[in-house]
Amino acid sequence: MLLPDFTAAELSRIIEMAWEDRTPFEAIAHSFGLNESAVVYLMRRELKSSSFRLWRRRMAGRVTKHLQLRPAEVNRGYCPTQYKR
Repeated sequence: MLLPDFTAAELSRIIEMAWEDRTPFEAIAHSFGLNESAVVYLMRRELKSSSFRLWRRRMAGRVTKHLQLRPAEVNRGYCPTQYKR
């Protein structure tokens, strides 16, 4: 699979978004143009194998990672305490 060239900051943000429970794959696609399979490929390439396995186990079946599967009460992409200033 051929991925666009991302800066270190962009790669870091994609990985961060992929780890976040409430950030859907559709948000990553909108921001960076990567669908779910491309995100999985990128995570496999960029993470250590043990970290990748942990991430895949965590994401398996998580309904908040897909907009269509989300409950209606989940209406934001991050925890309210995530971006403290």
